[in-house]
Amino acid sequence: RLLEAKDYKLKTKQFDNNGNIAFGLHEYIEIPSAKYDPSIGNMGLEACVTLGRPGFRIARRKQKTKKIPRKIRITQKESIEFMEKNFNVKIIDKQVI
Repeated sequence: RLLEAKDYKLKTKQFDNNGNIAFGLHEYIEIPSAKYDPSIGNMGLEACVTLGRPGFRIARRKQKTKKIPRKIRITQKESIEFMEKNFNVKIIDKQVI
């Protein structure tokens, strides 16, 4: 529903080099089916998404933690392609770092 509030459009700078996506909304009432609550007022929010693939647990586990090898990490280009394919997101400015 958050992507629907952004009209399924994201900018390239909202994707970082590690497969993370971050975008914000100025007011929560931009979300479809969200009703205005006077006790909250007008408040914005930010959404952060981290993409992962099998094997990423080795960096988060408690024992024998390891770094994620560079060839397995998710790049900015891969995360953009994933969002375009699975969520029909349109990228406004296609400048991959």
